[in-house]
Amino acid sequence: MNLTIHTSFLPQTDPEAALAFYRDALGFEVRQDVGKGEMRWITVGPVGQPETSIVLEPPAIDPSLNDAERRTIAELMAKGSYARVILATPDLDALFDRVQATGADVIQEPTDQPYGVRDCAFRDPAGNHVRINQVRS
Repeated sequence: MNLTIHTSFLPQTDPEAALAFYRDALGFEVRQDVGKGEMRWITVGPVGQPETSIVLEPPAIDPSLNDAERRTIAELMAKGSYARVILATPDLDALFDRVQATGADVIQEPTDQPYGVRDCAFRDPAGNHVRINQVRS
């Protein structure tokens, strides 16, 4: 069996700020930009990897959610503890410097973790935790 991760979803609360982070800071390409205003879905992904995408979507759009559940999601997003993604790069320090230079919210500078991973972390404009690992060759 050959199974891959094709698309995952992260909430965004400001489409232009999300574009500034994922396109301009991280260098992802925009694959689709659908909708208007707050009801806008933006599909982004790494250049040269069309088989992997992230859809940046409005939060709590599921019609089965009630107001209390929507408030809970908004509170978790505000704390930065609702959604996360882990990316990887062969040059962590260069990417960290580039993303930090855009004014992105740094959670952790590049660090050698005791469990064998070198990584750094940012918070995107919606509060999502974006961790980036160093790919070892």
